[in-house]
Amino acid sequence: MRNSTSMTIEDSLMQSRTTRIAVWDRLIRLFHWSLLAAVVISFYTTKTTGAPFLFPIEVHAQAGYIIIGLLVFRFIWGLVGTTYARFSSFLYGPKTTAHYAKALVMRRAPRYASHNPLGGWMVVLLLLSLGFQALSGLFLSDDIFFQAPLYGLFGPALGDVMPRLHSLNSDLLLILIGLHLAGLVWHTLQGERLVPAMLTGVKRFTNAPADEKPAVSRAHKRYAIGALLIAAGISGWLWFY
Repeated sequence: MRNSTSMTIEDSLMQSRTTRIAVWDRLIRLFHWSLLAAVVISFYTTKTTGAPFLFPIEVHAQAGYIIIGLLVFRFIWGLVGTTYARFSSFLYGPKTTAHYAKALVMRRAPRYASHNPLGGWMVVLLLLSLGFQALSGLFLSDDIFFQAPLYGLFGPALGDVMPRLHSLNSDLLLILIGLHLAGLVWHTLQGERLVPAMLTGVKRFTNAPADEKPAVSRAHKRYAIGALLIAAGISGWLWFY
């Protein structure tokens, strides 16, 4: 049996070999948790009585407007943002994704700083489904108290089909969220601390991640201000329309 001194030495050596990589910037973390809150409110106001909100459908719509603004920001930030926030850092071709899936099943998958190949495509599917859900909601009405900003814009035909698509995509979104959570649990069981990383922005590695990238020098502050202003402008216009 190892004594406490040898264990302390080994723990110290392990810590010294641990590499800390700043992966998720503050805006990505704010986006993630804000989106989570907006989605929870959105589902809560339609799947329950919506208490204590007086008009749950209005709160549901407002959550949708926030989601649209958040998605607009994420799209822009995915093009011009920090290194690991860019889509180009975590979207891989079919061959690489298939190899990773096989390695994952065999429990030999490499660690990634940003999203792994499967996780990257799951993020895209989630964003697309959320985007369709929020945008389709702009054409809806409850025929009593509420009309969305774009209701009736393209005639009654679209108004008839959109509620069905909105409902179907809601079920698809729940499935995607379930798969996302299942993946989170799987990687947590494999020793990856994904939730703390989304809180602190930092991931720890004992070996270099498969996608380690050098920092890119860009005018991120100006890009961030521009992305935030565009996103806030769109959400604000929908909110007060």
